Amino acid sequence: MGMQGNSDVVMNKLFKLLWAYRPSFEVSAGCVLVYRSSFGARYLLLRYPHGHWDFVKGHIERGENEQEALLREIEEETGISQVALSVVPGFRKDTFYFYRAKGSEYEKRVRVGKRGIFVFKRVIYFLVETTQSSVSISHEHTDSEWLSYEQALGRLTFARAKEILKGVGEKK
Repeated sequence: MGMQGNSDVVMNKLFKLLWAYRPSFEVSAGCVLVYRSSFGARYLLLRYPHGHWDFVKGHIERGENEQEALLREIEEETGISQVALSVVPGFRKDTFYFYRAKGSEYEKRVRVGKRGIFVFKRVIYFLVETTQSSVSISHEHTDSEWLSYEQALGRLTFARAKEILKGVGEKK
């Protein structure tokens, strides 16, 4: 391979590296999921592989609207059937944050090359009630728990999630 061939290889590697470091702009739908038990309102939190506790949320796929994505994500991440879900009108909160992909997410983003490792994320949260308390978490999570308002407020890892829950207020 001549000098030009080496240069092409180096430029190709450099381009792939720079491409991976470009920012991705992503939009997800999420929810504060509530089950009303004989003990009062219970809020579902999911534990993510990096150890944080948060609400159900996921990407809005091409061709989906916010609520279609929301209902699909709830079913995928919790096993709760869409027929057991009801979106409560009048509650909608947008949050924005930035993060750098880590671990397997980082590896996948670099390998596949469709999304950058620096992520600017918008999540649109809804309030959703369910009549189903049994949960079967997906591979994306390590644990789940139905908690009282006070317990959920204490367990949530991120301040923005706590603010969303406070926006819902204590429902009994």
